[in-house]
Amino acid sequence: MSQRALILVDIQNDYFTGGKWPLVGQAEAAEKAAAVLTAARAAGDAVIHIRHEITRPNAPFFVRGSEGAAIHPSVQPLPGETILVKNFANSFRETSLKAELDARGLTDLVILGSMTQNCIDSTTRAAADLGYSATVIHDACATLDLTFGDQIIPAAQVQAAYMAALGFAFANVVSAETYLATPRL
Repeated sequence: MSQRALILVDIQNDYFTGGKWPLVGQAEAAEKAAAVLTAARAAGDAVIHIRHEITRPNAPFFVRGSEGAAIHPSVQPLPGETILVKNFANSFRETSLKAELDARGLTDLVILGSMTQNCIDSTTRAAADLGYSATVIHDACATLDLTFGDQIIPAAQVQAAYMAALGFAFANVVSAETYLATPRL
């Protein structure tokens, strides 16, 4: 039995064109995520979908019960796949993710989704801190342009900086193509 789990973080409607908080390259990232998801299912890996809900009043996106907060059809969960709802960037914070992984003996995590600089970063760092082996599929993650003072940081630079940092100390960072081409035990 595989000790690997695919963790799909926040691939939700609001991040796509027409949603309340569209990300740069989200459709392309979701296409890569769908390919990794198909391979994980075929390999018998555990699949865990993480869905973010923002509970504060006047939330800009991911409003509880809204269509925008729903998981995108490109990675729609199958019956029996775990779906966890979170209210913070870190998928481990105040969720049952760690308990779910530990109860099933899952030690190797494959992480993908959105947003790179928030939920992917904090979830991956937490996974490493908790002793899990993490792989991040960089082109199955998406982000957006950010601002710092009066400077605009393009999404491609945000993505590269965060993936470089994660790859330096927290995870194996690879493309979907490389991941899918690597034989699995």
